[in-house]
Amino acid sequence: MADRQFNIAVLISGNGSNLQALIDACASGALPNTRISHVISNRKAAYGLTRAANASIPTTYHNLVPYKKAHPTDTQRARTAYDVDLSSIILALDPRPDLIVCAGWMHIVTPSFLSPMADAGIKIINLHPALPGEFAGAGAIERAWRAGREEGLARTGVMIHEVIAEVDAGEAIVTAEVALRREESLEELEARIHEVEHGLIVEGTRRTLEGLGKK
Repeated sequence: MADRQFNIAVLISGNGSNLQALIDACASGALPNTRISHVISNRKAAYGLTRAANASIPTTYHNLVPYKKAHPTDTQRARTAYDVDLSSIILALDPRPDLIVCAGWMHIVTPSFLSPMADAGIKIINLHPALPGEFAGAGAIERAWRAGREEGLARTGVMIHEVIAEVDAGEAIVTAEVALRREESLEELEARIHEVEHGLIVEGTRRTLEGLGKK
């Protein structure tokens, strides 16, 4: 990574604590020769946009609602049109990112986004609060918490994985287990998992960029 400058685009939907972890890692050198060149949010009120502004990172707001209004009876068509425009936004960035990191991005991307990114050689990775093959999709932490209480599940975890069309099914880059405690509230489990996420998203990004640097 020391021989090349990397640019990252980060996709967010909410608070942006994982974005902050990446911002801090770029500043500290934990992600050497790396900068976040752009942040995209699909929610206007996402606090992650404020975090980006505080770090002087350019942002874009890209929301699905206008596309749903344009195609009120065809959700898939709306999502496809949204993703086509999302890919156009990213491909028009200057500098163009070497890597896209989905950090709490609550939007399932379609091939109309994935294919242009693949053609451009831009890798996409995602943080998901579960282990490979477990609790794909939304509500993963709560589903694991309930499985711990109701089924005796002893652990859940966090992974950083490559993004493919199948939700949360891309190859894992790095994983970490998190023990489930029967006496623990959902909020307490969420807090512990978020702490793990902040370290893992930096590690997963670092490993991905190292792989890109070797090509």
